[in-house]
Amino acid sequence: MPTATEQKIIDAAVRLFASQGYDATSVQEIVKAAEVTKGALYHYFRSKDDLLFEIYRLLITAQSADLDRIIALGLPAADTVREIMRSLVVSTAERVDETSVFFRELHRLGQERMADFRAERRRYHETFLAVVEKGQADGEFSSAVPADTVVLVAVGVVNQLPTWFRPDGQKSPARLADEIADFVLAGLRT
Repeated sequence: MPTATEQKIIDAAVRLFASQGYDATSVQEIVKAAEVTKGALYHYFRSKDDLLFEIYRLLITAQSADLDRIIALGLPAADTVREIMRSLVVSTAERVDETSVFFRELHRLGQERMADFRAERRRYHETFLAVVEKGQADGEFSSAVPADTVVLVAVGVVNQLPTWFRPDGQKSPARLADEIADFVLAGLRT
């Protein structure tokens, strides 16, 4: 969990990266927006790249913890898929700037960090995939569409949220989460 100062720096970086882009944002602008010293920024982050990675790390850590919590409930497959989708949509919509910044700047990660990103995303996908496969094997879900395609489409919809979701729009994250979960489950029904 970030300290209060660290969170101020992260929040300022997210706002600036989202509004003007990573390249166009200087460390000095982040320091000014966060109302901290340059020394404070460098106390927590060795570089702007480290700050970018921390934005991602906080998001994926929260989403993975939510996934683990949902799986631990031991719910039927349909309820588990609903909760996974709801959690993923809400966390993405509520942190739409972080998600947007990360996906737009993903190419900046070095090899090691990219490997970490891929490993965590793979774990998330494989866990979700296992839920859909179990639902199909148990007859709770239709097998008309392969489970891997279901997961790719479901997660793909969520990954596109930063391109069109607006926090001040007509739908709250919770309402949108329910609608997307209903859509995914409608496609899985037998």
